[in-house]
Amino acid sequence: MDFSEKDKDFLFKVACATVRRRLEGGNTPPMVISTPSVVRPAGCFVSLHKKQGNALRGCMGRIDASSPLLMVLGNVAWQVVNDARFASNPVTFAELPELTLELSILGLLKPTAKPTEFEPGTDGIYLSIAGRSGVFLPQVARETGWSREQLLDRLCQEKLGMPPQMWREPGARLFTFPTETIGPMDFSFVDLPVPKSHRSAEPTSPAAMVK
Repeated sequence: MDFSEKDKDFLFKVACATVRRRLEGGNTPPMVISTPSVVRPAGCFVSLHKKQGNALRGCMGRIDASSPLLMVLGNVAWQVVNDARFASNPVTFAELPELTLELSILGLLKPTAKPTEFEPGTDGIYLSIAGRSGVFLPQVARETGWSREQLLDRLCQEKLGMPPQMWREPGARLFTFPTETIGPMDFSFVDLPVPKSHRSAEPTSPAAMVK
């Protein structure tokens, strides 16, 4: 993946600006000035967590790595505040200073010869069984310390809605993918430059003064 620190900073701030725009009542993600390095094809996940206790407040993503990263990032960040798991307690604009944001940039899926052929904590995993599928980012293994077998068991239960060990069935297929993680970092309130043709249409955010 190999993004520069400048690219990482840019992508992080785009994600934050997009979340802010959505919570401020905007109709579309903000327009930004991009560079070729951030429009290469990639998948992307955006995660929001509480600073205190690290409780999840939203996670959305797209695993397909065939579309331009900046477009995928904008779509995913726009939707992360609508995570259905938090429909009764959605993220609010006032809550943003209490949150961290993390990006996971995903490369292409690669099939494995067998389901246990991956490196926990390094590889992302995507499991497909009988028309159902689910994904764990590498952070899951790093945070839990689970073994390969434990990860696959929990993936079956939590993401595919199947009994554990279904990954042992002949029809199970596992794919791995590389990731580059940006963050988690405190939510950013820094605005980014926008193309000249869109400046007059961009509303001035009250959060733009917060640095």
